[in-house]
Amino acid sequence: MIILEDTRNQPGKHDMKNKYFSDHGIKVRRTKLYVGDYTLPADQSVCIDTKKDIQELICDICGKSHERFREECIRAQEANVRLIILVENEAECVNRKKGIYNDVVRSIDDLFSWVNPRLFILKGGNQKYPMATKGAVLAKCCRTMAAKYGVEFQFCTHEEAGERILSLLNVKLEE
Repeated sequence: MIILEDTRNQPGKHDMKNKYFSDHGIKVRRTKLYVGDYTLPADQSVCIDTKKDIQELICDICGKSHERFREECIRAQEANVRLIILVENEAECVNRKKGIYNDVVRSIDDLFSWVNPRLFILKGGNQKYPMATKGAVLAKCCRTMAAKYGVEFQFCTHEEAGERILSLLNVKLEE
């Protein structure tokens, strides 16, 4: 079985996914994709766009990359491609002193309780990023993008990403 990976995916940054694919007999061919990072050669009606973490999602939805991301969503919508944004993330300690921890985000609803670690970065005793995007704002933006452009948002850990990509592409592994 072969899956396609976009050439704009930086080599070396997706080793865990590529090892999972290799361990399960999946060959990865790199090529420029119309949208997303992963799809199937014979059926590109489903494309997976991976995000390395929630901060990358924030940049794409609420930051400098918004226009490029929105245009990709529109391209997918116009081409009748099911575009799934798969956001990798882990449980993390945000602020040990205040006892603030983020669990693994599993859905857009989980973003409402997600706390942006950038809110606790200090510079000279002051918040370095006082305007950092809050989880609730990001969740509402994801819902708006989903409603307007038909894009889907799914979440997993880094370790689950390879398996999730294959599942979303409906790839059946041989036993």
